[in-house]
Amino acid sequence: MSASPGSPQALVRVFTQRFSCTRRGARLARQLVLVELHDWGIPDRTGLSEDAGLLVAELAANAVTHGRVPGRDFELRVSLLPGALRIEVSDARRDRRPVVRPHEYQAEAGYGMRIVDAVAADWGVRDRLIGKTVWAELRA
Repeated sequence: MSASPGSPQALVRVFTQRFSCTRRGARLARQLVLVELHDWGIPDRTGLSEDAGLLVAELAANAVTHGRVPGRDFELRVSLLPGALRIEVSDARRDRRPVVRPHEYQAEAGYGMRIVDAVAADWGVRDRLIGKTVWAELRA
């Protein structure tokens, strides 16, 4: 991306990486995002970095659990925009769309998108040629 110095696009930073569609890949995605955010000047243990780590963990876990197709990776893209941090996780299953489930007493699973909905300023899903992308934004 090219942008002239001082233009709003000059502030944009992007991190994109593919990960194996495994629990290990999901953990690595979260760890690498925190390192990248630190390099961008967003220190560890700040509200923004902790919320971003939580969103990446939940979205990557959903990609691994619900979006897995054997032999396909998931992709993570994090963009630091003027005023927002956007997290996008893409997987190969268009048919399994995330939903916010109602609270179930003593449920052991099903909280991922409730967490995303509570933490993110906004989130959604868009189709890709193969699969889907689930995105969430935090105010920066």
